[in-house]
Amino acid sequence: MTDNIFNRIKVQIKRTYYVYERYDTLATFALIYHEKKLSPEQLAGFLRVSDQFIMLDDNHYFINFTYTSQKDAFKASQNLLLYLDHFFNDSKTYIALDSFNTNYSPQVVLSRLRQILAETKKNSYSRIEDESILSGVF
Repeated sequence: MTDNIFNRIKVQIKRTYYVYERYDTLATFALIYHEKKLSPEQLAGFLRVSDQFIMLDDNHYFINFTYTSQKDAFKASQNLLLYLDHFFNDSKTYIALDSFNTNYSPQVVLSRLRQILAETKKNSYSRIEDESILSGVF
């Protein structure tokens, strides 16, 4: 990931923290991995209009489920998996969700999402996981 992409993620996270502090609206951050190349146009077709995303590489995207609790982000992720599985006719997509915490720096948010995603790929019985999967890692 280039510095430019990481700076865009930092801005996205800081903006989300500001909106939370100002208007008390939740959000959930996610990291998605899709085995096949997934263009921004393709992914945008499966996300809600309010969701924002940043392409990290051909297979990874940072997603900001804006105005969305973690419970609702999980439901949105289930729908996203369903649409991607049907569109690509495979099941090689994994999504990591992390609880919203304004005390986490953008570096920590991205690091936690990467750890959750790595564990999700290892234990692929569930293709969407949150930070609870990390409890056995540390």
